Amino acid sequence: MTSVRVLVGTRKGAFVLTSDGKRDKWEVSGPHFPGLEIFHMKGSPLNPDRLYASQCSDWFGQVVHRSDDGGKTWSPVSNEFLYEGIPGTHQWYDGTPHPWDFRRVWHFEPSLTDVDTVYAGVEDAALFRSTDGGMSWTELAGLRQHGTGPNWQPGAGGMCLHTILLDPSNPARIYIAISAAGAFRSDDAGASWLPINRGLKSEYIPDPDAEVGHCVHHVALHPARPNVLFMQKHWDVMRSDNAGDSWYEISGNLPTDFGFVVDVHAHEPDTVYVVPIKSDSEHYPLDGKLAVYRSRTGGNEWEALTKGLPQRDCYVNVLRDAMAIDKLDSCGVYFGTTGGQVYASADAGDNWSAVVHDLPAVLSVEVQTLS
Repeated sequence: MTSVRVLVGTRKGAFVLTSDGKRDKWEVSGPHFPGLEIFHMKGSPLNPDRLYASQCSDWFGQVVHRSDDGGKTWSPVSNEFLYEGIPGTHQWYDGTPHPWDFRRVWHFEPSLTDVDTVYAGVEDAALFRSTDGGMSWTELAGLRQHGTGPNWQPGAGGMCLHTILLDPSNPARIYIAISAAGAFRSDDAGASWLPINRGLKSEYIPDPDAEVGHCVHHVALHPARPNVLFMQKHWDVMRSDNAGDSWYEISGNLPTDFGFVVDVHAHEPDTVYVVPIKSDSEHYPLDGKLAVYRSRTGGNEWEALTKGLPQRDCYVNVLRDAMAIDKLDSCGVYFGTTGGQVYASADAGDNWSAVVHDLPAVLSVEVQTLS
């Protein structure tokens, strides 16, 4: 029998939400790692009971945990992330040098082809890979060896590598995104990297053709069409039809094109979801009305999805890794808020309901479709 498992990372622990294929009744397990920040949890597509969790705290630092039973029990694995790239410094906001540092894991991306291989995006921005289920980690050092590293800047949340996308049709192709540097692509399994930011415009960058420096919030693709990328930038919703070689804006009729999340329908590669936020200084829905916006045309033409979402006095944010979409026939869409709500739609966004109301602030949401 088909079921779904939603993995929720919060400021004070992790929660696992489960339901059958109807997705109308939910069981909530947690908190796991109570009181600790869980930046991300994600499961292997090859073995859904293999989960990874990024735990971070001021007292205990960064600890990677793994579960082999779907989140019922957890064990720490290696936390020795050693930079192998060019040692030295990058520039801070004021232009002063700042040494590369390791602070936390922002995102895990398990391999599509090997159950023991998993990628980790970290702060300060770097990409690591483990081929033994997290027991040891090796930096894919070509990313920072590209030479643009000294021009990367921390976004408001830190200089984080927050997005990792694996091309299901080409095992050698990896996409990543860094705040605030931009998007990069590797065509040789991470040995070397190409900035893919042509067409991005940022008011705070005087050079309109700047190779790096853009504050990319999130990037998404549909596995059936991996050359088409959708991006939520600091401002602007963008699309690339050529694997990131060039981008064009698809904000269209959105009431505001600032936001953090972007995702793609499980079965319709041109159906895209975003959650507009008022501005870069006011991280809450316009007019206090929470809405997911959906385009069925690959962008530009957007409709507000509000049924079941609060339409007054709502001042939450939806962070970059806090939306996910399941693979059922009528695909489910899930997102979490900084107010501790997790909303679910079992009909691709037409209707919403809150699975839970009062969790700690939600940092990440992932979903697994189980059979």
